[in-house]
Amino acid sequence: MCLRFHILITAITAVVILMSYEYMATQQIRAGEYYSLILLGAVGMCLMSSAVELVLIFIALEISSISTYVLAGFRRRAAISSEASVKYFLLGSFATAFFLYGVALMFGATGSTGISVIAQSLRAGNTSTLAFAGIALMFVGLGFKVAAAPFHIWTPDVYEGAPAPVVALMSTGPKAAVFAVLLRVLFEINAPGRLGLIWVTAALSMTLGNLSALVQHNVKRLLAYSSIAHAGYLMMAYAALPANGIPAVMFYTATYAAMNVGAFAIVSHLAGAGERYVTIEDYAGLGRRSPLLAAALSIFLLSLIGIPMTGGFFAKFYVFSAAFQNSLTGLVIIGVLNSAIGAYYYLRLLVVMYMKEGGQEIPIAPTPLALHAALAISIAATLYLGILPGRVIEFASRSVRDLTQ
Repeated sequence: MCLRFHILITAITAVVILMSYEYMATQQIRAGEYYSLILLGAVGMCLMSSAVELVLIFIALEISSISTYVLAGFRRRAAISSEASVKYFLLGSFATAFFLYGVALMFGATGSTGISVIAQSLRAGNTSTLAFAGIALMFVGLGFKVAAAPFHIWTPDVYEGAPAPVVALMSTGPKAAVFAVLLRVLFEINAPGRLGLIWVTAALSMTLGNLSALVQHNVKRLLAYSSIAHAGYLMMAYAALPANGIPAVMFYTATYAAMNVGAFAIVSHLAGAGERYVTIEDYAGLGRRSPLLAAALSIFLLSLIGIPMTGGFFAKFYVFSAAFQNSLTGLVIIGVLNSAIGAYYYLRLLVVMYMKEGGQEIPIAPTPLALHAALAISIAATLYLGILPGRVIEFASRSVRDLTQ
């Protein structure tokens, strides 16, 4: 399983670096330590996804978090970026404390921080109050990192203030690593009381994320609330049995990474110096002014909706199927209704791009070769996952044995 997440995190990092070349030049930011921090964060994410010991997971979580705290404030001349970094750091510190306290309680309940030993202890019937409390506190800490409600408060402000390529990274890479940890905690440990926690978190994330996105005028904030909603969709798979839930989680994580990184690649290019052009109105007439960029963004938005022939369709299909097969009919109904709500604000952006003329001509710089490569990779992955999903699902299904044997 860890190899599959390593490949995904490495691919995300590579695409983010490609889209950062133009961005750093446009924003006139010295880039030396920027790429070092991205690579440091990627190391932490890979270590987190492969760790089988809770203390090591905590260390990896901190390696990943510290780099993203700094990267969020990299637009040093913009007050909103510094504000985003401080908010992310303060709230992230509290979330880390919750996770570490949960690890301590789990050690008190089972006498170990090794995931395999904890799993054996819980299977033997050692499900004390400490174990329940430990799982709940660890879930709070991890829920913050994946922007799941009600631990999502930091997300819109940080996404709005952080550099667009950094948002592309923090909305996909750390989430992939944390979802790998959740697979171990919820499936391999078979955490007690997990179903109730997941049900509430998934329903809240989908509902709050989609309803809040309806009233957003800033594209980065809109995608931030979209990220919260998609965390809710993904959480549904964790309530299912491993045979269905694990492949659905891994497929959805890969699909979301492809379409979200691609969307933020276009946002970072169109934002201009100082990220001045990030409102929905700034995208008016984009279909006429830059047909290729508009077409690429349309593919990513349609995939986020879940339209057939895109990866987003099969991602939601597998997640909803996994939940339905586990008799979570109520949660599936909430998910379907929220998908309909989410379609509105994605289609609103499409309508603005193709059916509305802007009052002011927003300058669009030529697309550099590195950004072309980043968009090509993202589009190819999004379409491949929507047309030929079978191989990826089969690849992901092999991970079931890793966690359940």
